[in-house]
Amino acid sequence: MTEVRFLPPAARFIKKLKDKRLKRLFQEAIDKIRVDYTIGEAKTGDLSGVFGYDIYYNKTNYELAYMVEYLEDEIIVIIMAGTRENFYDQLKHYMNN
Repeated sequence: MTEVRFLPPAARFIKKLKDKRLKRLFQEAIDKIRVDYTIGEAKTGDLSGVFGYDIYYNKTNYELAYMVEYLEDEIIVIIMAGTRENFYDQLKHYMNN
């Protein structure tokens, strides 16, 4: 199965999750992405090459941003996870630094 790596912002967010159901939803999303990375929405413009996956839970939209790298095999890199509010602004800021 495809390897998954987490960048610090995503690892921090997922580690801090206390709601077990929400944490499981993120894990299920990551499992789906491992099987078929095109399941997420491909972003354009400044975020070209990045995919976004939406998770809706408890009346809140969450996002999972990831990209695919090719070394010897495919590697899914989870860049950032969090609530939808200001998510893409924070992602652009992180990607530019």
